[in-house]
Amino acid sequence: MSSLTLSQQLARFAYETHFDTLPSAVVESVRGRILDILGICFAATELSTSQAAMQWVERQGGTPQATAIGLSHAVPAQNAAFVNGVLAHSLDYDDTHLPSVLHPSATIVPATLAVAEATGASGEATIAAIAVGIEVCVRLGMAGYDQEAGNSTFFEHGQHATSITGAMGAAVAAGLLSGLDETGLADVLGVTASMASGLIESNRTGGTVKRMHCGWAAHAAVSASQLVSLGFTGPPTVLEGRFGFYEAWLHGKFDPEEITRDLGKVWSVPSIFFKPYPANHFTHAAIDAALAFRAEGLRPEAIKSIELGAAAAPARTIGEPIAVKRRPETGYMAQFSAPFVIAAALTGGGGLGLGLDDFTDARATDPELRKIMDKVTVVADAECDAIFPHQFPGVLRVLTVDGQRLEKKVLVNRGGPEHPLSFDELGAKFQDNASRVLSEHSVQHVRASVAEFERLTSVGEAIAVPLASHSPSNRTTSKE
Repeated sequence: MSSLTLSQQLARFAYETHFDTLPSAVVESVRGRILDILGICFAATELSTSQAAMQWVERQGGTPQATAIGLSHAVPAQNAAFVNGVLAHSLDYDDTHLPSVLHPSATIVPATLAVAEATGASGEATIAAIAVGIEVCVRLGMAGYDQEAGNSTFFEHGQHATSITGAMGAAVAAGLLSGLDETGLADVLGVTASMASGLIESNRTGGTVKRMHCGWAAHAAVSASQLVSLGFTGPPTVLEGRFGFYEAWLHGKFDPEEITRDLGKVWSVPSIFFKPYPANHFTHAAIDAALAFRAEGLRPEAIKSIELGAAAAPARTIGEPIAVKRRPETGYMAQFSAPFVIAAALTGGGGLGLGLDDFTDARATDPELRKIMDKVTVVADAECDAIFPHQFPGVLRVLTVDGQRLEKKVLVNRGGPEHPLSFDELGAKFQDNASRVLSEHSVQHVRASVAEFERLTSVGEAIAVPLASHSPSNRTTSKE
């Protein structure tokens, strides 16, 4: 047994990890995650909540250090991390780790890029920091995963583990690029634990606060690394202590082995699922099944009823309350609605299947789509429960008006290790997202820079200009 505390073991792992020690699969995966998050950030600048985040940051003032996408001037690093973190998670288009159901990159990438720009870090150092940050985030999240229940204890308590453990992982990444030593990296975990937060009630009944979670986590991470640099310290037993992280969040119910087992030898980063669709990941199997029905010629007017079978936990998120899920008032609410995504997939589709243009307020409230939504029910399915949460499976059953019973099973999700998206497919997603606000030249510049990210001598010099190349006055009309 190690004489080091859990945070000290994570700090040693982080401090001893360098670009040259990373497996090639980790480097390739991080490259793809940087490109994916940047594209999502560009696309999200149109949202009114994104503009609110930008306006809030502009009112803060401060020393210009890093790029907040959507603003034409640099802002303090923690505020750039906040804006970009808000953007990264606002479209529900960011990656997912299973079975923890974390979205690591939406916090880690914005925080790390902000500090990289502020400190003049190289591409190699930035990739290593992102890899370490994601790994810490995932391991802390998995420690709170209940193997017997097959679900995250964070989730069962109504806590958004993405922003809670994301703040912790991002703080380690920020600390690495800020030059903290091993002791400082342990301290930054201890300090950030008092900042991490996030509740997920908005998944059920609405509100846009969840869009803020990853931004606030990224802000906390960068702030914590700055505070430790100035002398703040954290408790060495912040994770396992009597009044520590897991006692406070999970009443002491956690598995410390998930944090330390094969640390530095086995990496979670390459196994994290990319999202092909801009909707809650629990809905993706339903989308694939409905798209398959549509490709075979099934039309909405031929449908009498639709039943989606899903694992019990996802069924609650995307199917309850069913009256609310059948009547999303905004495109954002539609991203968490199984009835909506099924209706949208049966009638629309762009990008890799369904695109951002399918999730507008107008589509969410379209009377014709609501006629289809009224036909949809969501039920718990035993076969899906046996697979969840290692995949987010779904079984779509359709009863037609002429009495036929049709079924589509989607038991493996696109974007994961068993059905991966290539860098070219991620590039196509980036193109669709970024081209909404960037010129073609800037789109290609960013994509080329990320494709060879490790060769950058200064991350800021290579990508800051195109990232800030569209000002608030050039943004399109806001929408929810």
